[in-house]
Amino acid sequence: MGCEILTWRAQFPVTERMVYLNHAAVAPLSRRAAGAMQGLAEDCLHYGSYHYDQWLKVYQGIRVLTARLIGAEPGEIAITKNTSEGIATIANGLSFRPGDRIVCFREEFPANFFPWRVLEKDGAVLDWLSIYDPVERIAEAAKDAKLLAISWVNYLSGHRVDLESIGAACRDAGCFFFLDAIQGLGAFPIDVKKCKVDALAADAHKWMLGPEGCAVLYVRQEVQDAVFPREFGWTNVAHFADYASRDMTLRPDAGRYECGTLNTIGCYGLHAAVELLLEIGVERIAESVQKLGDLVAEGAQAKGYRLAAERTPDTGAGIVSFCKDGVDSRMVVARLKEQGIMAAPRQGWVRVSPHFYITAEEIERMCQVL
Repeated sequence: MGCEILTWRAQFPVTERMVYLNHAAVAPLSRRAAGAMQGLAEDCLHYGSYHYDQWLKVYQGIRVLTARLIGAEPGEIAITKNTSEGIATIANGLSFRPGDRIVCFREEFPANFFPWRVLEKDGAVLDWLSIYDPVERIAEAAKDAKLLAISWVNYLSGHRVDLESIGAACRDAGCFFFLDAIQGLGAFPIDVKKCKVDALAADAHKWMLGPEGCAVLYVRQEVQDAVFPREFGWTNVAHFADYASRDMTLRPDAGRYECGTLNTIGCYGLHAAVELLLEIGVERIAESVQKLGDLVAEGAQAKGYRLAAERTPDTGAGIVSFCKDGVDSRMVVARLKEQGIMAAPRQGWVRVSPHFYITAEEIERMCQVL
């Protein structure tokens, strides 16, 4: 690890206590994100809402910074509680009629599985594919479909899909392209315009290195009028600052999907976290994450473990899951934890997910414990 990256590593005091390889679950906070949240708590302790104008600047700052992170416009970014709320906003906001087809994927995390199943009761028809299907199969399924919903990186195997090809297929077919980006955003660069993504949801607390309870939702400006905010509160409307107004005209941007008071202390942490990612550079982060993932895969295989998915430069990500016949993954994770190494047991697999500030030596130490 180079000296420049070691400078950023100092932002993560968790490294003084353990080897943290569980960013696909809940990431530790950086000093900067924690400090921003602590600063707001201290300010509220002494001043209450006296500095409310600063809160508004932080909210808008998140929209601006997130737009930079994904290649969008600030008016296409909404602040939500979590990825699930973002997915539900799209699932409930689009108008589905009986017979409308939705392309889904069997390997999805429940957050990107259940909302589409619920729509079956209204007559939507779900077309189930595999994330490992060739792009040609996915493109064929997108024809005449109302929506396609897929995760950028699979939560279990770490398989990263070809966003540009899927996005192009969806746009050609007139199919709404929804992306669950929680396991990729912050670890890999993305341009939602280039990938033709219509909507994207991601939480702060994984690869974005922010707090829980705060997330972002991107909705392309051109499709916002087609996604009605079913979760309706006082701040969805254009004149929300006028408490006497009963005008229900929606806000002219993605703010229409923010239905009430935001998680302000979480927003302070998220703002600082995204600012840090942009300062470091997501391209550099991606290079580091990919290399660390490769080291995990090579080390686990050398110890006789098999991988949950084939890993290539195009499909690899920060998640690497592995197992060995006759070996309980829960016991492996427990043994790692005893040695100060955090991983996760997932459905019979050991799931390891290092972020950019982890060193090759720490990965080697993990492999030695296997």
